[in-house]
Amino acid sequence: MNPEDLFLQILQQGLTLTAQLLAPMLLTSAVVGILVGLFQSVTQINEMTLTFIPKVVIVGIVMMLLGPWMLHMIMDFSTSLILGIPAAVKF
Repeated sequence: MNPEDLFLQILQQGLTLTAQLLAPMLLTSAVVGILVGLFQSVTQINEMTLTFIPKVVIVGIVMMLLGPWMLHMIMDFSTSLILGIPAAVKF
């Protein structure tokens, strides 16, 4: 495997991992945003902080619940990168 292919493979794995780690937070934030927007349209309340505060709280809760899983995924990726260094370096 040449260096360009190795770089592209690592880049693809990193981007996939990033998408996997961000998806739960982005999806919950989107759902909360839609629900709060629906609530605002029904009650005709136009307060900007009403959309911001629930999103921050929910994303914080999701990060606390999924934090160990996220850390495990990042550690696995980092470990595979570090262990793959000898195979990537050719003398």
